[in-house]
Amino acid sequence: MTLIDTRPGIKAAWEAFSAESGVAVDADLVVSRLGPPLEHEMAYWVPEERVTEMVAHYRSLYPAYAIESSPPMPGARDAIQAVRDAGGRTIVVTAKNGPHAALHLAHLGIEPDALVGGLWAEGKAEALRAHGARVYVGDHVGDVRGAATAGALSVAVATGPCAPEELAEAGADVVLTDLTDFRAWWEGYLA
Repeated sequence: MTLIDTRPGIKAAWEAFSAESGVAVDADLVVSRLGPPLEHEMAYWVPEERVTEMVAHYRSLYPAYAIESSPPMPGARDAIQAVRDAGGRTIVVTAKNGPHAALHLAHLGIEPDALVGGLWAEGKAEALRAHGARVYVGDHVGDVRGAATAGALSVAVATGPCAPEELAEAGADVVLTDLTDFRAWWEGYLA
């Protein structure tokens, strides 16, 4: 949860998925470990041969349950604006599939310069390099690895499933409590 607190929406979507599919899912457990791709999470709940089918079913339910109930993280809009105020571009690179990420951002009026979905951990490096990202902000050790692979400065926010110590141990260059601390850090970094 870097820009958007998707926990309430994802929990609601998993509960709807469970009710419709008959697959028993602990939605609280799911939201406690967000970050990796949906396929990874689905594999905990269904046999391997059904993962693709069940991911498609979950994704068909997602817009109706997850978008409106997911608020922005504190400081998200200001962090985007801080980058723009300095003449920078903002690129959202996420493990969430692109269409759902775009729905979330549009619903909240958050307008990045680019959005690349469906990339996880080191896989994010390709998009970060392609867009010339020098700094990458994320909430998971996978984001730290993606930034390192891309040669970008890793700024971790401890608003996701990973504790500050875990983010630091993974190699984050900077660990912030949340995005409300970003502008002050950013302005100091640029000075």
